[in-house]
Amino acid sequence: MSTTSARANPFFTPSTLPFQAPRFDEIQEADYQPAIEEGMRQQVAEIARIIDNPAPPAFENTLVELEKSGELLHRVTHVFSAITGANTSDFLQQVQEDVAPRLAAHEDGIYLDRRLFERVESIYNQRDTLTLDPESRRLLDWYYNDVFVQRGARLAEPDKAALMALNQEASTLETAFVNKLLAAARAGALALTDRNALAGMSDAEIAAAARAAQERNLDNTWLIPLQNTTQQPALLALKNRDVRKRLFDASYSRTEKGDANDTRGLIARLAQIRASQAKLLGHASYAEWALQDQMARTPGAALKFVRDLVPAATANARAEGDAIQAIIDADGESFQLEPWDWEHYAERVRRARYDLDEEEIKQYFELDRVLQNGVFYAATRLYGITFRERDDLPVYHPDVRVFEVTDADGSPLTLFYCDFFARANKNGGAWMDSLITQSKLLGARPVIYNVANFMKPAAGEPALISFDDVTTMFHEFGHALHGFFADQQYPSLSGTSVARDFVELPSQFNEHWATEPTVFANYAKHHATGEPMPQDLTERIKQAEKFNQGYRLTEVLAAALLDMAWHTLPADAPLMDVDAFETQALSENNVNLRTVPPRYRSSYFMHIWSNGYSAGYYAYLWAEMLDADAYEWFEENGGLTRENGDRFRAMILSRGNSEDLAAMYRAFRGRDPRIEPMLAERGLLAAETQ
Repeated sequence: MSTTSARANPFFTPSTLPFQAPRFDEIQEADYQPAIEEGMRQQVAEIARIIDNPAPPAFENTLVELEKSGELLHRVTHVFSAITGANTSDFLQQVQEDVAPRLAAHEDGIYLDRRLFERVESIYNQRDTLTLDPESRRLLDWYYNDVFVQRGARLAEPDKAALMALNQEASTLETAFVNKLLAAARAGALALTDRNALAGMSDAEIAAAARAAQERNLDNTWLIPLQNTTQQPALLALKNRDVRKRLFDASYSRTEKGDANDTRGLIARLAQIRASQAKLLGHASYAEWALQDQMARTPGAALKFVRDLVPAATANARAEGDAIQAIIDADGESFQLEPWDWEHYAERVRRARYDLDEEEIKQYFELDRVLQNGVFYAATRLYGITFRERDDLPVYHPDVRVFEVTDADGSPLTLFYCDFFARANKNGGAWMDSLITQSKLLGARPVIYNVANFMKPAAGEPALISFDDVTTMFHEFGHALHGFFADQQYPSLSGTSVARDFVELPSQFNEHWATEPTVFANYAKHHATGEPMPQDLTERIKQAEKFNQGYRLTEVLAAALLDMAWHTLPADAPLMDVDAFETQALSENNVNLRTVPPRYRSSYFMHIWSNGYSAGYYAYLWAEMLDADAYEWFEENGGLTRENGDRFRAMILSRGNSEDLAAMYRAFRGRDPRIEPMLAERGLLAAETQ
């Protein structure tokens, strides 16, 4: 590669921007693949130097050098992941499909290398005689067990070759799944040519639907884009039952139309591959392999935890369904409640019980005020950090905002990128990730981003969001805090690099501050008048938090149990009929309520097929147990105070994966977590104890 081309590619040298932030103003789509290829080449050479080192294997010359390797590759893949998730294109999707199997082969070439493993194993065998600090000992254990042994370093060479082939095929299919799902969501958007069909939606929502149609050059049309979940936000408002059914059907069958975006054959093969991978690695199922390093440890423990919640959740969901059916009957209607009716009539029940109007509520939640006077305000109160918007730093899309975050002592802490509005070329849902991972070894401070899919307002109009969206902002910012406060020597153990059933603790814990009275009063103000939300409305919102929790928990349980059903398949299982398998799995787990579909069906379940939550969707519920229990500690010890925030930061948020996670939580709480606070928050404690 020529020096000229090396200078031309902005990834080939570290950024000179603050925090080494990406030079989005210089990066072009054509830069990614050459940088990825050069990054792989450089890391291969770095690994070869580690292996060929004539000095005896030692922590510094092997594991520390491993941590230092791949600098260019990490730099480009962090940015590439961000862009392909939030601002992709046909060109970038093709690059994804080209490089995915090559990246998988590249990783296997490192972690299945016999000579490299022999060096690591030699150090591991001396672990009790080495004078390693606790984090270094954790890194040694992690590399030996999680990175090398669990990934097949001990396999015979023929089995390694078979595993590598499966890994490459899996990577190819996972990338294809993401791209099919994005295309299916785009194609599945509901187009309406009669404005009356949108009756019930607010003027702002109707205007957004008109803009969505205009962006696709559809005249005299309103377009309702699909969110990533089964149920769609517009179902709450739409009065026309036929339109609700059409929207629900579009969502429910988005990836099952028998066209190029149908994912069923792909995921059936992917499940088969994962079972075969697990068998090669000596495990009865993929779930058994995947849960070794999680807090749950075994599929049996995870399944018991989830299944124990089913009776109370489904009982509450049935009672909620009966209340909704009563409203339908009282209207003189003759139909039975269906999934496309639930959100609409549940909102009517909620209004009747709590006198709540979603459109009225939105007037008090203007996005920027929620962000600055709510999310940031709570973080300042708890941790002393402050925020300053940076308009001088380049971004990958005009919607993106950047904030520099300063620590309580005045030192620079991080950059925080926010990308909140929905786009057709953005994956569904909301997430957090890192553009740069914190590491003392590498002298790197974190650069963190949050992505969401809120409705973008018309130019000059306020961005008014629902309380669910408010909760999402606090949730994703909890992940961001986990990244902000990372204080690790080694990048592999830094920040959010923890078990899936622990990583949701900071995010779900941070949701609690959305309704803490001091925080809520600071941001819940009318967007036009600035008047605080009336106290009676505030109280009604809080009272309504337990409403519809049977439904909400049952749809999550159904998804979690689907995930475990797919990932407990043995390697000799045939290629599954996806729809039949899904039906059977829901029935066998007693979550086959006709009116409560899974939050994600198998064919559009991105978490488990491409986002690292394979055999791990239960983690949201496991972490909910932790977060409710942790918040109970705060309530017992004075609530929203700097002292409490600093303790949580020191003992949880700043620790990354530097110690055993169960021990970490136990040190903070003074005991193991209890499930009762979670059940109480869900309004299910009484049902559970009966």
